[in-house]
Amino acid sequence: MTQEWHHGGLPGQLRRLARLRDTLREHNLHDTHGAGGERPRRPGPPPAHRSYDGSGYDTRDADMGAAHTRFDRNVPLDLTFRGPGLMDPSPREVSNRLLARTAFQPATTLNVLAAAWIHFQVHDWFSHGRNTHDEPLEVPVAGDDPWPSRPMRVRRTRPDPAAHTVPGAPPTFENTVTHWWDGSQIYGSDEARCRALRTGEDGLMTVLDGRLPADGLGLDLTGFSDNYWVGLSLLHTLFVKEHNAVCRMLRRAYPSWGDERLFQTARLVNAALMAKIHTVEWTPALLDNRAVRLGMRINWRGLVGRPFRSEVLGGIPGSPTDHHGVPYSITEEFVTCYRMHPLIPDDWKIRSHVTGEVVAETDFTPLQGYGTRAVVDEHGWSDLFHTFGVTHPGAITLHNHPDALRNLRGMFGEHLDLGTVDVLRDRERGVPRYTAFRQALHKPPIHDFTDLSDDPELKEVYEGDIHKIDAMVGMYAEQPPPGFAFSDTAFRLFVLMASRRLKSDPFFSSLYTPEVYTPEGLRWIARSGMADVLRRHHPELDPGVRNLFTPWRPL
Repeated sequence: MTQEWHHGGLPGQLRRLARLRDTLREHNLHDTHGAGGERPRRPGPPPAHRSYDGSGYDTRDADMGAAHTRFDRNVPLDLTFRGPGLMDPSPREVSNRLLARTAFQPATTLNVLAAAWIHFQVHDWFSHGRNTHDEPLEVPVAGDDPWPSRPMRVRRTRPDPAAHTVPGAPPTFENTVTHWWDGSQIYGSDEARCRALRTGEDGLMTVLDGRLPADGLGLDLTGFSDNYWVGLSLLHTLFVKEHNAVCRMLRRAYPSWGDERLFQTARLVNAALMAKIHTVEWTPALLDNRAVRLGMRINWRGLVGRPFRSEVLGGIPGSPTDHHGVPYSITEEFVTCYRMHPLIPDDWKIRSHVTGEVVAETDFTPLQGYGTRAVVDEHGWSDLFHTFGVTHPGAITLHNHPDALRNLRGMFGEHLDLGTVDVLRDRERGVPRYTAFRQALHKPPIHDFTDLSDDPELKEVYEGDIHKIDAMVGMYAEQPPPGFAFSDTAFRLFVLMASRRLKSDPFFSSLYTPEVYTPEGLRWIARSGMADVLRRHHPELDPGVRNLFTPWRPL
């Protein structure tokens, strides 16, 4: 492709985006289960509702997308071998010199609710599980570095428990949550966890005095609570309440239904509403481009609207399911593109939702981990939601990684620099370096550091070798297309995987029907957006904007 997709008029942009998506579907879906340890395909019955562990969505391959199955890849498998330069250059040096926040660079078209939302969503899509204590990786630390230990020890990613049967296969890793867009962050990825979150009556989930109950560690009891913070608590609680609101609506419409049917149908509706919000609200807020806005609307609603079963005319929901020749799963490269820690500010001003006045100031550290519930107790939902609505996140760029996350005491006892960890994880998991990464996604090659950035430190850190640039660092260094909050390279994977998460899921494609969701459930989804959800549960709030991921009207 000689012309950038975002150049020229709207019709040309849409045509080029469609061609790009088709190219990516053809060349950038790679099944790791043939890379050693082939996963047997076992048939299963048609699904009646979302399963607890993500299995049973495909009648020919019942384990596709289930929890504890492998991540796939978006680049050819021969590019995913772990290279010899795991510490070249030191990930800590990359963090110190290229990622560390020198001054806060805000993303002024967004609010922190947008940052919390994407963290909320990625916890639905992927987790590599608890890192192993065995043989930690040793990261070189310079003599004048204030880090307290030498070397810095970072726990390795939990190894794939499935045996490789082919010698010399590239590394593979297991997703410990379901791969589907099914709300597993609030419902869990196994039946025992899910049932622990429910009342057992009328399909309802447990809410006590307006909030989620505490687990044994003092966090919210929810489907997935790793790396928890106030932003996650707000959204987990909000969408558990939304689940219960859907249950009550269904109970009125179908008084003979029991607990399980009410629960499962409400889960379908709630998960679809979250997917819709992400597609037609969050995405256009971060990618403020007319072609992208129209493309996301087409993805969800189509050009004409239902009842057409064409993906283009009627939207993906209700169209035939299609995996495009490769079993569905989340990919390692997709994980890489969602390393967006610069979104988190270091300095916070908690504001009154009534007056807009600052009622407290804090850094990020008290807002996360085991301090989360205390902050909610102190400030309340209304002030916190308002604060998130009027506060800018950080821009996703170099020199803007939050200080708090580069000196973090993790929930499981680790002292972490997440800048170092982000770089190291991609290398450990065989994600190609930036130049190979972008070319695999059909972007033209770069030949010099100045083709990417005029930052002299980039060349110094990577010792003049552009092929050493890490994928995440390169994407941070890119000049994004106009209106974009992140790079065009990351966007290409978004083009592929955003559609795939819908098109491969029968509950977003062939089973998106009144018979499965109920007419009332589909109407709830069609008539609701993020503002409606917030208004249902917090009528005292008045954001004053149509898109709640953009800055709210100040008081």
